[in-house]
Amino acid sequence: MNFTALALPGVIEIGIQPEIDARGFFARLFDTEAFAAQGLPTQFAQHSLSHNERAGTLRGLHYQAGRPEAKLVRCVAGRAFDVIVDLRRSLPSYGQWCSVELAADRGNAVFIPAGCAHGFQTLIDGTELMYCIDVPYDAQAAAGIRWDDPSLAIDWPLADPILSARDRALPYLA
Repeated sequence: MNFTALALPGVIEIGIQPEIDARGFFARLFDTEAFAAQGLPTQFAQHSLSHNERAGTLRGLHYQAGRPEAKLVRCVAGRAFDVIVDLRRSLPSYGQWCSVELAADRGNAVFIPAGCAHGFQTLIDGTELMYCIDVPYDAQAAAGIRWDDPSLAIDWPLADPILSARDRALPYLA
């Protein structure tokens, strides 16, 4: 595995190092010692899967208010434009965002530290993302920010996203 810091503090892209032969490849996706050496969590309370039928599906920008959660997100089918927004008021990066393309054929993942909002837009039909989350989900703490917040000016790759009614109604960051 290789670990690459992205533009926001604590956001790390995790790549695989496949061992390839005539049958295909084998690669580690998670290793407690390697994660611990990077200061990343080594235990996750919840594993979830987001299946998305159509390209252009946009989910987010979601976070947990009052009980921030860290996430490890991996695309296991298809491709997605993944966005992280820093909501940690104590950091100079508050209100800034970064993105990474997650792709099943690349095997990459992104670690999102607690205190950040997360969202993604699918780039092809049938895209699935797997989430490993460090704390149990709390429905009462579910919160979010509008995907098209002008203060963030996120450059989503596909126009006219497919959104849930909940995501359409999320408030702006301000």
